[in-house]
Amino acid sequence: MNDGAHKAESATEIQERAANWIFDRHDCENWTAESQIELDAWLNASIAHRVAYVRLETALARSNRLAALRNGSPVSARRAERPLRRRPYLIAASAILTVAALAGSSAVVLLRGPQTQTYATALGAHKAIMLADGTRIELNTNTVLRARIGTHQRLVWLDKGEAFFQVKHESARPFLVTAGNYRVRDLGTKFSVRSDANNLEVALVEGRARIEAANDTVRMRQADLTPGDVVVATAEKVTVTKRPERKIANELAWRQGLLIFNYTTLADAAAEFNRYNAKKIVISDQAAARMTVMGKFPTTNVDLFGQVAKAVLGVHVRDSGDEIVISKRPSGE
Repeated sequence: MNDGAHKAESATEIQERAANWIFDRHDCENWTAESQIELDAWLNASIAHRVAYVRLETALARSNRLAALRNGSPVSARRAERPLRRRPYLIAASAILTVAALAGSSAVVLLRGPQTQTYATALGAHKAIMLADGTRIELNTNTVLRARIGTHQRLVWLDKGEAFFQVKHESARPFLVTAGNYRVRDLGTKFSVRSDANNLEVALVEGRARIEAANDTVRMRQADLTPGDVVVATAEKVTVTKRPERKIANELAWRQGLLIFNYTTLADAAAEFNRYNAKKIVISDQAAARMTVMGKFPTTNVDLFGQVAKAVLGVHVRDSGDEIVISKRPSGE
């Protein structure tokens, strides 16, 4: 322990770091053994670190107990003694007077903490966002993503949909993307993540990444990925395969507003179009579903796809206004 090494830190800077540690520590879903090791190292580095951390932690816990007691409910009081989980910002807000008394006027800065931002796209929409750390994320159709950029880690949750990440790598501040029961850890990376009700797909374009379990629901060994690796995770298993660079590029053509098909079945092509459009494509029989198509199509132009399928494959196409029904043309018609 060497306090002299930390003389350059101001009291406000130490208090800010202590507050961010507390906010991160109470986010139980994303607190890991590695996070605990980093916190212990920071606490052991200086007495000033430990004092600031204990003061703020005590103030927040005391505020939570007082709030419960004001309700006059013994049950509420007992709940206040439980470990704090998903309410660090509410607790921090209620503790403002207590923390101000302990830490001085700089407490106003401390109570802000890292904020969670939510980003979303509508059906057929595409959006690019830039996070505070310089990371660029592109959101595909019908996607919901949340991000919190903290002092010690950067957390993203892909609640649904698909996103492409160009992460600004910082070894001291991990970048973690959680989707369902899995988590992707950036190691200097460009990668895509697609999440739906049935599976998760991660494709690594550049750099390195690691996929691991995000909770105890699934049991898997972490897997380190190299460019071209594609992970498909379902409720039953996780598989890692290698795909050609061109195939991955085609699958990411949505970034240019395109869908690229290369001997893709009509059933699969229709499913892709239906991700982007309220007007759905329906393949009405198995004979048509097994037929294959090639070409580039705008993601939101289902009418063009129907016209091309009719002209090239000779299928029957019926436009009912709300949907396009494609079937194998009856013999002799």
